[in-house]
This record gives sequence, C-alpha cells and structure tokens, in this order.
Amino acid sequence: MKTTFLISWMTLACATSALAQDRIYRCGNEYTNTVTEAQAKNCKLVSGGNVTVVQSTKPAASAGVKVASSGGGAAAPRIDSSDQRAKDSDARLILEAELKKAEARQIELVKEYNNGEPEKLGPEARNHQKYLDRVAELKAAIARNESDIAGIRRELGRVPASNAPLASVK
Repeated sequence: MKTTFLISWMTLACATSALAQDRIYRCGNEYTNTVTEAQAKNCKLVSGGNVTVVQSTKPAASAGVKVASSGGGAAAPRIDSSDQRAKDSDARLILEAELKKAEARQIELVKEYNNGEPEKLGPEARNHQKYLDRVAELKAAIARNESDIAGIRRELGRVPASNAPLASVK
C-alpha cells in the first residue's frame, strides 16, 4: 500500500514538473506559455535554459512631487539678492582660502624639489631608484598643484566680487 502510494505520488510530481517545462514564448519584453496568445502576438519560441520572470511592483506616484519644467510653468523660486550676495561672498572667501593654501603648498614643493635635485633622504642614499621615484613624484605634484591653482583662479574669476562689506551680526 505504501509503495503504491509512493509510486502514484512520484508519478504525479513528475507530471506537474513536466507541465512546468512547457514551451515558453517571448513577446517583446513579456513571456508566456499560452500557445494561442503566442500565435496571436507572433511571439518567438524560447529555446535553451529555463526562464525565470519576476513580476515587479510599479512605483507609486506621489502627489506631492512636482517635476520642474523649463517652459510655461511656474518660475523657479527666486533667491533674495542680499542672500545671493552673502553666498557669493562666502564662496569667494572659501576660494581665496583654498588659493592661499595651494600657493603655500606650491612654495613648499618647489623648495623641496630644489630645481630637480632634492636632498637625498635616508634609504635613498643606498637606492638611487627610490630617489629618482621621489623626484618624479615631486615634479608631478608641482604640476598638479599648478593646475589646481589655475582652476581656483578661474573659479574666483567666475564668482562676482562683493561690492559692499556685509554687516556684522550682533
């Protein structure tokens, strides 16, 4: 009795797995195993490996989100001119501080580079290649720093100069 039940159960399991392995058709980005639907849409039979399709949920559109448009709609919020001047002044101060740091770093690098002949450090006395590598790194650092300085100066040229000093807050 148990063997008959086991055999019938195994047969049923094989039959359902055989049904799961029906032909699968691809219709654009959709898949189906319905032959009539596949014929109606001129779908192509998928051959080879198994196909796993996971249904995704559609993102919920939130009513509070508005997309900015460039034409005809409401204008973007305006920033008060005094706020904009304060932001420009802050940006200029930050850029000037960065420029001073970059220029100080440049002076240090040029001094250490010593016209291509920096002083040898401890292990470099025995290993000339380490010395040559450090010289090349210094030269590259100087070039990078020069381009940084040029970039900061370009940015300073783009930021409008503050005409009047800002009032101090008491």
